[in-house]
Amino acid sequence: MNKLDQLKKLSTIVADTGDIEAMKAYLPLDATTNPSLILKASQLPQYQGLLKEAFEYAKSAHTPHQQLALATDKLATLIGREILSIIDGKVSTEVDARLSFDTRATIEKARFLIHLYEEIGINKSRILIKMASTWEGIQAAKVLQKEGINCNLTLLFNLAQAQACADAGAFLISPFVGRISDFYGVDSHAADYNSEKDPGVSSVKSIYQLYKSNGYETIIMAASFRSTQQIEALAGCDRLTISPTLLEQLSQDNGKLSLQLGEVNNNALLRTPAITEAQYRYQVNADAMANHKVSDGIRLFAADQEKLELHFDSY
Repeated sequence: MNKLDQLKKLSTIVADTGDIEAMKAYLPLDATTNPSLILKASQLPQYQGLLKEAFEYAKSAHTPHQQLALATDKLATLIGREILSIIDGKVSTEVDARLSFDTRATIEKARFLIHLYEEIGINKSRILIKMASTWEGIQAAKVLQKEGINCNLTLLFNLAQAQACADAGAFLISPFVGRISDFYGVDSHAADYNSEKDPGVSSVKSIYQLYKSNGYETIIMAASFRSTQQIEALAGCDRLTISPTLLEQLSQDNGKLSLQLGEVNNNALLRTPAITEAQYRYQVNADAMANHKVSDGIRLFAADQEKLELHFDSY
C-alpha cells in the first residue's frame, strides 16, 4: 500500500487545485480553490468554455466594473460545479480577498456566491465559503454559520486566529504549514530535515492540541505543504489539503507511514476562555510571522483576483 493510500486511512484528503484532471486522478473527498488556482485554471484550454459562459452571464451587470466582478464570481462557481461533479464532498470557493477587512461586504459576497451555486443546482451543503482569518472575516463567518453557510477560514498562521475561529463556530480552518516554514527559512526537502523543528508543523500540532482538548467541533485542515515530509508529520490531522504534485509523490512511495496526531485528553474543567477582539489583535500583531503572512497572503490573492478580472477584460 502506497503512502497516499495509508494516509487516507488516517486523515481526510482534500485536493488543493482547480484542475479537473487532477481530481479525476486522485479522487479526493473534498477540494479547495483560491483566486490563484482559479487564475491558473482560467488559462487552461479545457476551461475556455466556462470563461465564455461566465462572461456572457456577466453582461447583465450595469457597469464594466460590476461585469468583471460578476464574471469572476460566476467562473469560480462554474469551476466549483465541475469539481463537484467528480468528488463526493465539498468544494471551497473564496470571497474576494479585497473584502478581508469588511465584515458586512464579506457576508454579502458569501451569500451571493451561494446564490450563484443555487442557480446552477448546487445546494449550499456542498459549499464551503472561504475567507481570510482576519478579525472581520471571522466575525463574518460567525454570522454565516448561523445561517447554515459553512465557512473555511484561511490564511491562518497563529494560535489566536485558530482560537477566534473556533469561538465563532467556523466549520473548518486552513492553517498554512509551508508559508510558516518559509518565513523561518526551513527547508523541508533537506537531508537533515527534522519535522519536530519545523515551525509550520509545530503550529498545526499546537492548534490540534488546543482544539481537541477543548472539544471544539471546527475541523482542522492543514494546508500549504512544501514537501511530503511535512504531510507525513501531520498524519492524523482531521484533513490535509495537498497539491497534485505532492499527491503524486505520495502515491509513488511505498514506505511505511505512521499516525502522528491522535487522541488528546478532553478536560471540560479546563476549557480555554473565548478570545476577545483586543486579545486577538494584540497576539497577531505581536507575532511578526503571522502579521506579515496574513497581510502578504491577502495582497497575493487580491493581485491574482485583479489579474483574473483583467483576463476577462480582454474578451
